[in-house]
Amino acid sequence: MSKNFSDRLNLNLKAIVKHFGTPFHIYDEAGIISTGEQLKKAFANLPNGFREYFAVKALPNPSILKIMKDLGFGFDCSSIPEISLSQIVEAKEEDIMFTSNNTSKLEFDRALMIDSIINIDDISLFNKLPRLPQIICFRYNPGSRRQGNSILGNPEEAKYGVTHEQIIEAYRLAKNKGVKRFGLHTMIVSNELNYFNLVKTAGMLLSLAEELKKELDIKLEFVNIGGGLGIPYKPESKGLDLLEMAEEITRLFKDFQNKNGYCPKLLMESGRYMTGPHGVLITTCINKKDIYRKYCQVDACMSSLMRPGIYGAYHHITVLGKDDSAPQEKVDVAGSLCENNDKFAIERMLPQIEEGDILIIHDTGAHGHAMGFNYNGRLRPQELLLTKNGEVKLIRREETMNDYFATLDFKKNILKL
Repeated sequence: MSKNFSDRLNLNLKAIVKHFGTPFHIYDEAGIISTGEQLKKAFANLPNGFREYFAVKALPNPSILKIMKDLGFGFDCSSIPEISLSQIVEAKEEDIMFTSNNTSKLEFDRALMIDSIINIDDISLFNKLPRLPQIICFRYNPGSRRQGNSILGNPEEAKYGVTHEQIIEAYRLAKNKGVKRFGLHTMIVSNELNYFNLVKTAGMLLSLAEELKKELDIKLEFVNIGGGLGIPYKPESKGLDLLEMAEEITRLFKDFQNKNGYCPKLLMESGRYMTGPHGVLITTCINKKDIYRKYCQVDACMSSLMRPGIYGAYHHITVLGKDDSAPQEKVDVAGSLCENNDKFAIERMLPQIEEGDILIIHDTGAHGHAMGFNYNGRLRPQELLLTKNGEVKLIRREETMNDYFATLDFKKNILKL
């Protein structure tokens, strides 16, 4: 969470909590816009241009997607609801890249209906397309030729993509069937803070672009290096060096153009990098417990933010009105689920917390609300937007009991065997 966001939010947080109640996720419009403009500026010198396709799965809310649309970004979608969300903000055709895996015919039908870019995850799926798309790309999995990171793991063990041995034949198949326009995609790392790994990915795709031109006379319109740009979840962590990364990638693209007489456009599909630091989860301490450990029990739970519980992800926590100079204690910050991993922090040193204190859980602007669920009948919280004009507005209401029971309202349907 940036100091700028923190200062503006903390100044008004008590009033926001009084008006909306807790828990809620709140996002910073000014911060999102600033990051988007920085991203565009960093890649402004590419020979054939740059475009970000925001990963809708990170924060699927139309108010956020409208900000992305205004920045000139497209949308990376992996399901029919994500396509529909993008269309709410008037995304159309090649504003949408449909990147899915284990894709059904129904999903292909929907993506082709609007002439989106189709990014195919497996060579076998090409022959399952209902019709030829305007433009197609394949998701490349380099296997043992590259190493992933701790989040995505080794490419050989990943379920995603077309193998190195299959990739040329995949494009040959598409070309022979009559496809005229092509792109190339990969994604090897997630939340990567070492920019060199992303530079290496760009170089890998440009080398493959040369091979496709040599073997099949295909000139790629774009290469998409995926998402994976990381954010520093811990205060002491060093952030991604975006400018150095952009400079080195731009150099690779200019060298490619000089050597080959043309150059593909660069695409990426950042989600976490665009919104992660610009969102926080606000929750209130409602109980304290002192047994074998001390517990701060809050009114949010894993249905609001599941990352710490499912894979131990770190999210920094601050307490409104209390800083590091206040008396400290070691606590687990826990929710209310009947699961022992329903914790936002484990044995974390925090200022002494009392019932009624407001906790700020940082960096929940991506894969926070979006990954929510309803175990134990817990309902997902509301989402708010701190606008660039200094207003706070509701952009998604909290779930209700009626929402939870809606799928139990159906017509009688019995198959007699």
